[in-house]
Amino acid sequence: MVAKVLLLHTGGTLGMVGTPLVPDAYGSRLLDAVPELLQIADIDIDIVCNLDSSDLGPAEWGSLASTIAACHEAYDGFVIVHGTDTMAYTAAALSYALEGLGKPIVFTGAQRPLSALRTDARRNLVDAVEVATTSVPEVTICFDGLLFRGCRAVKEDARSYRAFASPGMPPLAKMGIDLDISALVRGPTRAFASHPVFDPYVDVVYLTPGIRSDTVVRRLLDPQLRGLVIAAFGVGTVPAQIRGIAEDLRVAVDGGLEVVVVTQRGGKVDLRAYKSSEGLAEAGCIPGGTMHLEAAVPKLMHALARFDDRAARHGYLLRNVAGELG
Repeated sequence: MVAKVLLLHTGGTLGMVGTPLVPDAYGSRLLDAVPELLQIADIDIDIVCNLDSSDLGPAEWGSLASTIAACHEAYDGFVIVHGTDTMAYTAAALSYALEGLGKPIVFTGAQRPLSALRTDARRNLVDAVEVATTSVPEVTICFDGLLFRGCRAVKEDARSYRAFASPGMPPLAKMGIDLDISALVRGPTRAFASHPVFDPYVDVVYLTPGIRSDTVVRRLLDPQLRGLVIAAFGVGTVPAQIRGIAEDLRVAVDGGLEVVVVTQRGGKVDLRAYKSSEGLAEAGCIPGGTMHLEAAVPKLMHALARFDDRAARHGYLLRNVAGELG
């Protein structure tokens, strides 16, 4: 029996035209441009939006999750065409919003448009549709012959066809002569449910040497701010200027703000490992474990929107929901 796949188009370079590149209606003509996709699966196409990925955010994440949930039973798998710049954020968001996932949801895109002579779009589309017919029940990113867990992926190169990586974790599959699927693939542990909600009032502070304390304090004073992600050095270390505002952070956390600390590089955050980060732990900041920024931001947005109870929210942030913590 031929697998049935829904292809959701959101925009991105794959379907763009012109110089400079701009979104085009190419998404609606994908099957004409790549007819070999129909040799792999029975495909329906839905144009969810047609945007540069820099314009996709919490509202679009919720719309995508709702669309998939509404037709979850009608398809064997899903492919989402998405711009590369924020693909990892959207993939992580859907990893959280679609609980107990039992079918593949595969993100893909391209570094050059499908209309270009030397493009990576065709291969990425073929690989993604093939993965969508397999038993990989996760949200993934399929790019340049590799399949990554969506909530572990980062875009690491804007000028290479090998645009994505998953630092600290091997690919879930490799597409060579054969489709080699790893034993690391996660299966569902609970019934399927959709929670397509994200609170957009989350900000990020990316620490740099010499950063001024008032840079962070100004964020804390924003009355709309509900969550803050701090991208710290190493395993969570921060410069003296930030250590000096630990009391401000404690007051903000006591007032209801959720603060998650992640590392700018690989590894696991441990706020008790160095004296320079102890103040963050004592202020009530939550260690982000091995989450990358792309996974931490949508997870915090999702936690804030989904849980009114603070203890439940903290439990969710510390729990390995979709493999984002390894």
